[in-house]
Amino acid sequence: MDKIKVSRFDVAEHLDSEEVIAEYINAALEEGDIDVLMAAISDVAKARGMSKVAADAGVGRASLYKTLSGETKPKADTVFKLLRALGVKLYAEPAHA
Repeated sequence: MDKIKVSRFDVAEHLDSEEVIAEYINAALEEGDIDVLMAAISDVAKARGMSKVAADAGVGRASLYKTLSGETKPKADTVFKLLRALGVKLYAEPAHA
């Protein structure tokens, strides 16, 4: 029997437009879990380039990696800086419209 070759799926390879990135972040937000949101932000940062995101957010590259490592809970202002650096805006809407 022939062996099947598979490759690891890397979502960052598919985050190639502003619309896709926004939908991806929205899906993470809908989960209501900060760990899921931070994983999504990490994926987008990887797609955009960590050095560029760090510079755009005004944080050091090492600090960015630490924030996105999942080992600590980031401050809200750090999350907002990262989202702005990724070109994402957040909006609120009534939960029971």
